[in-house]
Amino acid sequence: MHPSASGSTTNISAGPAATPEHGPNAAAPASSESAAIALVGNPNVGKTALFNALTGYRRHVANYPGVSVDLARGPVRGASRTLEVLDLPGTYSLTPASPDEAIVCDVLCGHAPPRPAAILAIVDATNLPRNLYLLSQVLEVGLPAVIALNMIDAARARGIEVDARLLAERLGLPVVPVIATQPETVAPLVPVLESALRAAPPATRVPLPDALARATSALVASAPAPLQPAKALRVLADPDGHSEKQFFKLGGDRCVLAEAREALRAAGIDPGPAEVRARYAWIDRILDGVVIRNLPPGDTWSDRIDRLLTHRVAGVAALAALLYAAFYTIYAGAQPLMDAIDGGVGWLGLRIGELLPAGALRSLVAEGVLGGVGGVLAFLPQILTLFALIAILEDCGYMARAAFMVDRLMRPLGLSGRAFIPLLSSFACAVPAIMGARAIGDRRERFITILIAPFMSCSARLPVYTLLIGALVPAHAWLGGWVRLDALVMLGMYLVGVVFAIPIALLLRKTAFAGPSTGFVLELPGYKWPRLRTVLQRMYLAGWSFVVRAGTVILAVNIVVWALGYFPRSADARAALEQQQQAAGWDDASFESQLAGAYLRESYLGRLGRVIEPAIEPLGWDWRIGIGVLSSFPAREVVIATLGTISNLGEETDARSPSLRSAIQAMTWEDTGKPLFTLPVALSLMVFFALCAQCVSTLVVIGRETHSWMWPCASFVGMTTLAYLVAWGTSAAGRALGL
Repeated sequence: MHPSASGSTTNISAGPAATPEHGPNAAAPASSESAAIALVGNPNVGKTALFNALTGYRRHVANYPGVSVDLARGPVRGASRTLEVLDLPGTYSLTPASPDEAIVCDVLCGHAPPRPAAILAIVDATNLPRNLYLLSQVLEVGLPAVIALNMIDAARARGIEVDARLLAERLGLPVVPVIATQPETVAPLVPVLESALRAAPPATRVPLPDALARATSALVASAPAPLQPAKALRVLADPDGHSEKQFFKLGGDRCVLAEAREALRAAGIDPGPAEVRARYAWIDRILDGVVIRNLPPGDTWSDRIDRLLTHRVAGVAALAALLYAAFYTIYAGAQPLMDAIDGGVGWLGLRIGELLPAGALRSLVAEGVLGGVGGVLAFLPQILTLFALIAILEDCGYMARAAFMVDRLMRPLGLSGRAFIPLLSSFACAVPAIMGARAIGDRRERFITILIAPFMSCSARLPVYTLLIGALVPAHAWLGGWVRLDALVMLGMYLVGVVFAIPIALLLRKTAFAGPSTGFVLELPGYKWPRLRTVLQRMYLAGWSFVVRAGTVILAVNIVVWALGYFPRSADARAALEQQQQAAGWDDASFESQLAGAYLRESYLGRLGRVIEPAIEPLGWDWRIGIGVLSSFPAREVVIATLGTISNLGEETDARSPSLRSAIQAMTWEDTGKPLFTLPVALSLMVFFALCAQCVSTLVVIGRETHSWMWPCASFVGMTTLAYLVAWGTSAAGRALGL
């Protein structure tokens, strides 16, 4: 027995020296030019964490499958030549069952650029049999390879030892034990990767049944373009799948394929199961004596926790309690910092206003810029809190349990627990969530998930909820303050989208996407303490993205709205009001307030609002609310900037109400003087934003992911119509109840 490498994270085990060979699969020669290395592995084995450690790039890392759905790339730090790592999506097999798995297959087989010069295969030391199935396929691609044996600390904690030297000898490849979350253990990988570029591809081949081997050889011989045996096996094992389509694109002969499959049927061999049996028999031989268990199998503390958190009743109750605690933290915990930012922006606006002369420039800077973007930035603490909570749940391992538990609830809708991960991510932002739906192999389930993802209340809706709840919902509390009305209303707004998404998903499953449901298999990762660095990185990226968005799209839209509300300024309006001032005896402050109102009514923004007011008046809205809704199409949170601009046009109003909450509380109907923002109006506006499709970025991504503009158009029309009807019903019900 060779000495075990499990006691050291820097021990590098290498297989027998390989000699260079010529031909299409020859080793890449040493060169100063850039070389790409494909990072391949199962989901949830630390692949993206290893990518971050090798490149120093800050990429989202989560403790559940299906995070990496795009091809990320970055230079390797500390290499003596230019090396680039390609972070491929996680996959269990090179027989693609989803679009992200197809990416892996195409890149490794050279059907999609960039063609890697070598492969870095990462495997989980706690579950080598499962990981080596993919590895056995990867090694047959014909590229030099290095193995990163990850999670050796977790394996050691479970009483598992892996003899890395023996594993390297049997595979004929370098095996480097690492802990991907500890960059210092990853450093020894770099020189090994550089050496691999000068080595020959591995000679590893899994022995196949004779009939299957002959069928594979027949396909290779008939292909007009070079076809690897591994690729030919994928074609045989995946009828009507991605590999078969690629085979025909390369000019493969349909008759030869049909004859090969007929020969297999005559021999009583099903290529798929036969391949699985052959590979696991090979894995058993490779791992014999390599994996040593020092502890007898039995219940672990993780198993005991799972019995509670995945229980049919207790698990659902725990999830509901956790969600309520999260929303309570988002609303109450971030409030002091929000107030501080709001006060600081208001003070800055006053100081800048004192330095600039009265007129358009002062109004633009103090009200258009600071009043708009500054108002949005006040909600940054809640955005950071939301992403911090999501990062903690992901990294500790609970998110996968929630997906497993929710699978039972989603089955009647024709969805599986796979849809839970992108749908839950939609509460942060629908755009990456919709892209994350690529990990769902079934087309029908993937499209349904994409179309209902916008119903989940994203972080852009959070400022709208927070503003209206803080201004108009009474601050009632029960049970010593643990149950608060504002937190319950916030939770209710998030549940509105979920409640309406259920019948929408069911309708889509029964009509446009009718068909049988697919099975659901999900690996439950081990529990672990969330990494502070991961949580802080997630908060930083989310906060920076929010700030950049506020500084570009929102700022541009807010300036346009300010201009529409500021111009034109008629001299006749001032002259008419000056005559009224003499008759009414207004002081200067009252005159300026009346003048601001007159300017606003005559502005381009006011004229547009008057045009649409008849359509929104049944909701209890006036033209000012309507303009805010229209201007929020580029980004939902723009409505905050728009309301801030509209409410702060009068200087007297600024002095009397420095915060936006006070400003909307002071808004009244122009003809009756009654309060404009009542509780029914606030609820109807929040419900409208919970259900509408007011996000152009989301609609564009829907079109890109579905490869059709029909679905984003249907999403916009359907969601906006539904939002209008439900908002009308909410407002009418509130008025009937006397709220």
